[in-house]
Amino acid sequence: MATDTQLKQARMVYYAEDIQLLEQVLDRLLDLSRAKRAMLIDVEGHMVANRGQGADHLDMQTLSALVAGSFAATKETAKLLGEKEFSVLFHQGEKDSIQLTLIEDRLLLGIIFDDTTTIGMVRLYATETARKVMDVMKRPHTDKPSDGAISDAYGASVEQSLDDLFKK
Repeated sequence: MATDTQLKQARMVYYAEDIQLLEQVLDRLLDLSRAKRAMLIDVEGHMVANRGQGADHLDMQTLSALVAGSFAATKETAKLLGEKEFSVLFHQGEKDSIQLTLIEDRLLLGIIFDDTTTIGMVRLYATETARKVMDVMKRPHTDKPSDGAISDAYGASVEQSLDDLFKK
C-alpha cells in the first residue's frame, strides 16, 4: 500500500499544512518583488494557491486553465525548436504583465505585476520562490492520520469487513 508521501508525489495531493506553507512562500514573494498577485497552478490547470491583490475581477479558475494550456502549447513549440522546454514565459500588457515559471514539470508559478516593479525583480524572486516551493512539496510527511483522516486501524477493519463480506 502506498504511503501518504508517495501518493502526494505521484498524484499531487496537497495537505492543509502544505497549502499554508505555500501561501507563506507566495506572500514573501509578493513582499519582496512588489508584484500584485502570485499563483501556483498544477500543470493540469488547477489552482493550488493564490495570493495577493489587484486581480479580484479575474476568474482565477479560467486563468489557471489558460495558463496551463499556454504552457502545454509552449512545450510543443520548444520541441519544434529543438529545446526540451521553455521554463519561463512572459507576457507584457499595457498595465499588467505576467510571468509564468515551470517548477519541476509539476507546478506553474504565475506572477502578475505592473510598472511598480520590474521584470528583473520578478525573475530574481521567482527563481528563489520556485526552490522554496519544491522544498515544501518534498517535505516528508508521517503516515499518521491528521484530524479528519482515517486511521490505519479503521482502514484495516474496513478491509477485513469487505473480505468477510465477499468470502460468503
